[in-house]
Amino acid sequence: MASRSTQILEAAARVIARRGVRGLRVEELAEEAGVSTGLIYYHFKDRTGILRHTLEFINSRAERYTAAQDEAAEPLSPREELDQVLILELQDTPEVRENSTAWGELRASAVFDPVLREDLARATLVWVQEVAALLGRVEPLAPAVGLTASAERLTALVEGLSMRWLSGGITIDHARTLMAEAVEVELARLRQP
Repeated sequence: MASRSTQILEAAARVIARRGVRGLRVEELAEEAGVSTGLIYYHFKDRTGILRHTLEFINSRAERYTAAQDEAAEPLSPREELDQVLILELQDTPEVRENSTAWGELRASAVFDPVLREDLARATLVWVQEVAALLGRVEPLAPAVGLTASAERLTALVEGLSMRWLSGGITIDHARTLMAEAVEVELARLRQP
């Protein structure tokens, strides 16, 4: 059984994905989570605490579904792992839809909220560093500055493609094709002397 704080964070991700950050009301969150508002304030202190912890929660959940692998399967090559980490951000499943929608909402709200902006910047930096490390395993002779620039472009593209898909601008299949093509372009760029 999930802990109360996890239960609240799951509910917060659902509410944010459904109503947006501005639509997040502690009373509605309490109802969604099946807990009292007092318990929410006990665990998260205030609305900013709820948003900060929800950001951490959706990051952890994304790490789980982008790193998921059958235990009986052969280990992935660095290239397969890179593809998986990026492409699995573009899945038409309820969990990924919810996570991507909530992430987009938190990103948009960070424009107006300095505390959330700092947290989001840190989370994004970690994501960029993780993708840069994967790129470095695929292209070990590439310079660090090139790996970081490629990782920044690829992670920004995942976010943009996700928002276009979620808003009906493109299909999930087209988003995944564009992502795969972008990975090829970035790896070719990293191979250049």
